[in-house]
Amino acid sequence: MSAHKEVLYGLYDDEEIMLDAIRVANKQHLDIMDVFTPFPVHGLDPLLGLEESRLHIAGFVYGAIGTLTAFGVMTWIFTRDWPVIFGGKPYWSVPAFIPITFELTVLFASIGMVVSFYTVCGLAPGVVNPVLDDRITDDKFCIAFQTNGLSSSEIDKYSSFLKSTGASEVSSKVI
Repeated sequence: MSAHKEVLYGLYDDEEIMLDAIRVANKQHLDIMDVFTPFPVHGLDPLLGLEESRLHIAGFVYGAIGTLTAFGVMTWIFTRDWPVIFGGKPYWSVPAFIPITFELTVLFASIGMVVSFYTVCGLAPGVVNPVLDDRITDDKFCIAFQTNGLSSSEIDKYSSFLKSTGASEVSSKVI
């Protein structure tokens, strides 16, 4: 079991105020633990120094596996297992394979991406994620700092930063 984290966080009413606060935190070299928002905020990733996601590469791989599976299975069925000429088509009729190949490509990519996304985001079955404040998923924006092992003067520095940058509430919690 992982150690508990002591977290000091500020709730903001508007994403622009939160983005300005993050810019100030970056200028002051404050170590932001995480930022929570009820919806995706444009421009947040570069401010936090996050790299572009590589999930699109996984999506391509899942789609390619679906394509190869469909093409391979249909090739085996129609040329080796049950070679029947129907509609005047040859055994190996690539144009006839396209609809099923497309459908399996989409199916494999979509299912693979859902599983990958839930796993990467820590939303797999049985995973319990702590919640700082229930309003974060509704209408509040949050900047959180981990305060384990910090002195009270350092915690006061983070708290005054949150208040001075427009946080409507500042709280602490152990998660």
